Amino acid sequence: MGRIIENFLVLAISCSLLGGCETVKKFFADDEVPFDPSVNPTWFDGQPRIRSGVILEVQVSAAGDKPSVVQCQVDNSGKATIPYMLTEPVQCDGLTLEAFREKLTKKYTRFIRQPQVTVRFGPFDERNGVSPYGTVNVLGEVGNPGPVNMPATMDLTVTKALMAAGGLRQFADKRKIRVSRCDKDGKITSKIVDVIKIGEEGRIDLDMLLRPGDVVYAHERYW
Repeated sequence: MGRIIENFLVLAISCSLLGGCETVKKFFADDEVPFDPSVNPTWFDGQPRIRSGVILEVQVSAAGDKPSVVQCQVDNSGKATIPYMLTEPVQCDGLTLEAFREKLTKKYTRFIRQPQVTVRFGPFDERNGVSPYGTVNVLGEVGNPGPVNMPATMDLTVTKALMAAGGLRQFADKRKIRVSRCDKDGKITSKIVDVIKIGEEGRIDLDMLLRPGDVVYAHERYW
């Protein structure tokens, strides 16, 4: 046992001489991932939300009249300017479609008797647009770290998210892809996904289905 401890200390000292404190820190560190607070997991209640950048399609009509339809994009302040319909931008950031519809209906009652209002999301580019269905954050050893849009089908898996983030880098640990998720009580849980098993062994049952707000972290291999 003493010999094992001695060898271990020699290895640690060697790491210190070769790479400094950071190397020792990495050697002794467990699987801890330094999350940026701005991208920590957030709980998702299952409903898509209006957010800056999304496109909305608004339809308004009075009883018996032909409806008027316009598209608008939510600006950086979270407001939607509805041309030819309302004179002021309407705050809508974080609202569901139904909540925004109710808000618009109240505003239109000042001008229209019994207004009929419909609101839906316009089309969006999953690569460059803003998804009303939220995002997952893919970090670590990937080509393009950052948010990945959740498609309307809500079928984004770990492997799909990694591909959308530019794929894994050369020294990424394919057996240790960490997925962190926040529940409604604020508790964060983590699960390790092994993409080697998914790819080489065809274990598609291990390809975890992601939720908006999840954080996917690709660890680096140290040896």
